[in-house]
Amino acid sequence: MKKIGLLSDTHSWWDEKYEKYFAECDEIWHAGDIGSMDLALRFEALKPFRAVYGNIDDSKVRTAYPEFLRFTVDDVDILITHIGGYPGKYEPRIRTILNTNPPKLFIDGHSHILKVMFDKKYNCLFINPGAAGKYGFHKVRTLVRFILDNGNIRDLEVIELKD
Repeated sequence: MKKIGLLSDTHSWWDEKYEKYFAECDEIWHAGDIGSMDLALRFEALKPFRAVYGNIDDSKVRTAYPEFLRFTVDDVDILITHIGGYPGKYEPRIRTILNTNPPKLFIDGHSHILKVMFDKKYNCLFINPGAAGKYGFHKVRTLVRFILDNGNIRDLEVIELKD
C-alpha cells in the first residue's frame, strides 16, 4: 500500500502547505509545469518524487524529468504526462497509447482544471489534479491524495489550498 500526493502546475510556487498535506504520503507526483529545478529539489527533499516536465519548464527541468512517465506501483499501471487531454478528448499520442496498452491510472495537468473521471472505454481512471501554484486563470488551488493498494486506487481526496 502506498499513499500518493499528486499536484501539477506549481509554476515555481512553493507553499508550506505542501509539506503539511504530503506529510503522510509515501511519494509525491507532479504532472508538469514545475517551474524550476529549485522547486523540484524541494519536493525531492520531502519524499520520493516522480515528475514529468510541462510546457513552461526550462531545459534543466526537461533534462531531469521526462515528458512521459510510465511505471507500476502496488500493482497499478500508471501513465503521467503534462498535456494529455481527458476522457473523450485525449491528445492523439495519448489516444494511441490508450488504444494499444491502456494504464489503470492516467494523470495529466496543464488545464489548471481539477478533473477526476473514470473512462469506461479504456477501463482507466483519469486524474488532473488542477493547479497548485498561484499563476494562471484558476481561482482555487488544488492537490489530490489517494492510496494505491494491491491493484486498487482508493480513498481519493481533493484538497483546496486556501490563502
